[in-house]
Amino acid sequence: MTVIEKINAALEKVQDPELHKPLPELGMIESVTFDGGVARIKVLLTISGCPMQDRLRADVGIALQSIEEVTDVFLDFGVMSEEQRNNVKKMLRNGREKFIPFAQPDSLTRVIGIASGKGGVGKSSLTVNLAVAAAAKGLSVGILDADVYGHSVPRLMGLMGQRPTAIDQMFIPLESFGVKTVSMEMFKPERSDAVAYRGPLLHRVLEQLLSDAYWGDLDLLLIDLPPGTGDLAISLGQLIPASEIIVVTTPQIAAAEVAERAGRIAHQIKQHVIGVVENMSDFPCPNCGEPISLFGTGGGEATSERLSQLIGGDVPLLGKIPFSAALRTGGDAGTPVVLSDPDSPASKAISSVLSSLIVRKKSLVGVPLGFA
Repeated sequence: MTVIEKINAALEKVQDPELHKPLPELGMIESVTFDGGVARIKVLLTISGCPMQDRLRADVGIALQSIEEVTDVFLDFGVMSEEQRNNVKKMLRNGREKFIPFAQPDSLTRVIGIASGKGGVGKSSLTVNLAVAAAAKGLSVGILDADVYGHSVPRLMGLMGQRPTAIDQMFIPLESFGVKTVSMEMFKPERSDAVAYRGPLLHRVLEQLLSDAYWGDLDLLLIDLPPGTGDLAISLGQLIPASEIIVVTTPQIAAAEVAERAGRIAHQIKQHVIGVVENMSDFPCPNCGEPISLFGTGGGEATSERLSQLIGGDVPLLGKIPFSAALRTGGDAGTPVVLSDPDSPASKAISSVLSSLIVRKKSLVGVPLGFA
């Protein structure tokens, strides 16, 4: 094997940091030369000024360390032509035009919408912590912040002020804590700008966020829905009919009555309501240890019972997340509590909810199949 062949073989092991595919497969290696122990490699970036240049230099250098003949490595960077970028997009989309991968019959991604009847119940915090906990267990996870008016996921995920890399009309979700994240906030000219969209445009925004992002192969996609029973809740059911819903409420009975409506609309558009999570539940007094019911009691049970009656099946109470200052401070700091304080009561409750989610009740495991 010649030295050039060895270099090309080594480059097959170097992946694009954002697209997670080998550089030669993406058409990013334009040329490889070798002379006097020096390897010169021309790398084509998808966009000019790509922020991953230093990462690519380091990865290529590490990959070529095992080749004895190579004493030094030089990388020259260029930019792909429009035709080359189109080829990359077609390859990532398996040759298809723009589409929503999670709506395809062959999709293996489980899509779960996190819904609530009203705001302020901790829906976004639950979404983020469930996603990060799932990624920590080895799952490939994404979050779509579909709360267009009240988007808060970028702060909760420590992604404030960051913008995704765009390849023409396709973009690469940002990643933190092993979770790929997309939010409307990432595309606004200024973070303080308000979003004032009406119904038909909201549907289009959700469709674009789902189809224009290169999500890769996800095991789980969590969608942080806006509170209430409006356009985006209905659009999710239309765009991804197989999506499932978790309803979040607080222990307050008045809040539970409103949360029930979110489950009702999901049931009406034929989505599977898989359970209820009660947030801001009883927490122990720091002095005496007695439970404190800051927001009352019984909301989660009431929502679960009413939705079970409505659907005619079991809509379980998946868990109760105790009121936690650490959960709030972790959100403000951009470090989810399941990582910053994994032994806290809130973290343990969230992990318990996740455990009940990632194991489907209906499974083919152990079921005899009749083969003819």
